[in-house]
Amino acid sequence: MTLGTDLPLLLPLTALLPLTAILLVAQSNPYQTLVLRGILGAVAALIYALLGAADVALTEALVGTLLSTILYAVALRSSMVLRLACPDPQAMPSALLLQLRRWLEPSCLRLELVPLPAAAEPPSLGGERTDLHGLLEWRADTGSLARLFLLNASLRQRLASLPAAGDWQPLLLPLELP
Repeated sequence: MTLGTDLPLLLPLTALLPLTAILLVAQSNPYQTLVLRGILGAVAALIYALLGAADVALTEALVGTLLSTILYAVALRSSMVLRLACPDPQAMPSALLLQLRRWLEPSCLRLELVPLPAAAEPPSLGGERTDLHGLLEWRADTGSLARLFLLNASLRQRLASLPAAGDWQPLLLPLELP
């Protein structure tokens, strides 16, 4: 394969590189970014292979596409979660859980409810469990949200700016730590 004879084949493939890169940088959804990063690496590996650089193509395919995509997916899976302590996660009303998940959906956060430690009161929650982002309490009699405490002020601001936050705005209370 030579550059002169196969230019009609290489030109569209080469045009995909900057186009995919621009889409990658402009994307706000981290999961779509993951897919675009994989496409970018695959197109680059294909171009290297067509130009006769099999060693570079193999390296790009293994490291640039496969390894970086897997590492990015693992990082997304472990970091894009909102961990809230609650008295009994199993007893939480399903309608309330669905409403919380819809609220968090635009920020691509998964909701993970963990049982509240028996000895923890809300003010000491931050000192005992550093892996938690806040505390969720609800009224068992009505099934509605009673309080949502968030430990991090910047997280509270970010979640308060989401489209469905209007329903939750009075309930987004900061957790005061001693």
